[in-house]
Amino acid sequence: MHVYVYTDGASRNNPGKSASGYEIFDSGHKLVAKESVYNGIRTNNQAEYIALITALDKLGRELGFDNEVELYSDSQLMIRQLKGEYKVKEEDLKVLHVQAKDLLKRFNSVKLNNVPRENRHISDVDASLNELLDSIG
Repeated sequence: MHVYVYTDGASRNNPGKSASGYEIFDSGHKLVAKESVYNGIRTNNQAEYIALITALDKLGRELGFDNEVELYSDSQLMIRQLKGEYKVKEEDLKVLHVQAKDLLKRFNSVKLNNVPRENRHISDVDASLNELLDSIG
């Protein structure tokens, strides 16, 4: 089975109140999971990684999925770091990067895609994050 995962992170005042979220679709493009979580005070880059980690954990642990995964994010930094094109320089991201890389190893095939924030699914996740952050104040 093939799944599509769209992730996004948000931070107000960077660092500031932050949230992370994702949408997961099956091979027929049916929504199978969606979540937005509040992270406390974090940077935007931390929120992006937390979104990915949360989605991968959901796929592996709760949904029992380990096959083909296509990941989409508007975070060029995170995608390029995960592909090994950029080094992870910030100490606070190193731990999250290692955690994400370890989770990615659980899947038979992973494709990492950087897409513009205007992507329909990324926009949907972003809207959910803003709603969550608005409700927190």
